[in-house]
Amino acid sequence: MNGIIQHLLENESAFRNFVRRRVDEETLVDDILQQSLARAVAHAHSLNNQESLLAWFYRILRHAVADYYRARGAEVRRNQAFLEESTISGTLQEPALDEIQATACACLHDLIPSLRGNYADLIKRIDLGGESPEQVAKELKISRNNLTVRLHRARQSLRASLEDACGICSKHGCLNCACG
Repeated sequence: MNGIIQHLLENESAFRNFVRRRVDEETLVDDILQQSLARAVAHAHSLNNQESLLAWFYRILRHAVADYYRARGAEVRRNQAFLEESTISGTLQEPALDEIQATACACLHDLIPSLRGNYADLIKRIDLGGESPEQVAKELKISRNNLTVRLHRARQSLRASLEDACGICSKHGCLNCACG
């Protein structure tokens, strides 16, 4: 078992390059490589003597990359369905920037960094910074629809954080917030 792990680790840079040619983001390359190494260790018993260890591991890497793209495609479809449903039902509405700033709780700026993923960045750039959603979507290399869904989720997450931190005053706008 240790010999298999050692041999795989000796070829890590080649494996990393293999994944990097198929996936753009470096953090995703690391994640896919780590998941594949964990899968290889877990299934090392299935390695046949006739098979080459490297060929076997490259097959694991190819499957991991395919799984990543399959999951990403499903996420895009879910986001698109959410956007279409929200648009049709009228529940997806973007408030004006001045409306957000006028009713924002004083605790808002303390809570934004605690948001997960790129939610904080979206809130800062679009809602607080006034950047155009079209420009942000272009810079992030995502569709406008995808950005709208992400921004909606970011706002929901921030709203939940405000309600947890500030209680009832956050529901009515906190111009004179005393919870800080």
